[in-house]
Amino acid sequence: MENQHRLITGYRELDQEEIDLMNEIKVKVAELKPLLDKVEAKTHSLKGEVDLTEAEPWRWLAIARTHFQEGAMALTRAVARPNFF
Repeated sequence: MENQHRLITGYRELDQEEIDLMNEIKVKVAELKPLLDKVEAKTHSLKGEVDLTEAEPWRWLAIARTHFQEGAMALTRAVARPNFF
């Protein structure tokens, strides 16, 4: 369905500059995934070689992913400015 965002309460039309900003944000976010994947691979390669119990690298990797996702959402909301909580 074309222009379905118009049927969802709280969203508005974006101008071209805002659309470009949203797309730029999405490109930058996509660039982070390979870095996260590298850290994950490195962390898994250490499994069994060293005691990682106290360092909790998998927990911190999950936290990093979550914070990057939250940051991306915050940036897109800053541009889109939905009119709801």
